[in-house]
Amino acid sequence: MHSDLDPAAPDRDRRDSVTRPRAPAAPPQRTLDSADLFQGAREVQIRHDEKIYRLQVTRNGKLILIK
Repeated sequence: MHSDLDPAAPDRDRRDSVTRPRAPAAPPQRTLDSADLFQGAREVQIRHDEKIYRLQVTRNGKLILIK
């Protein structure tokens, strides 16, 4: 029986050596500052897939997303 670490072992799956096209790179992650998003308000509305969500800042400074 051949070991996976044995360089003399036959290739079990030659697909590993096939060059595959790379997926396009994902756009860079965007970071929004909550102060810019809320602009002094305690709540903003976000439209997503034709639905409106409310993003609220609690008294403790936490964020809550409400459908």
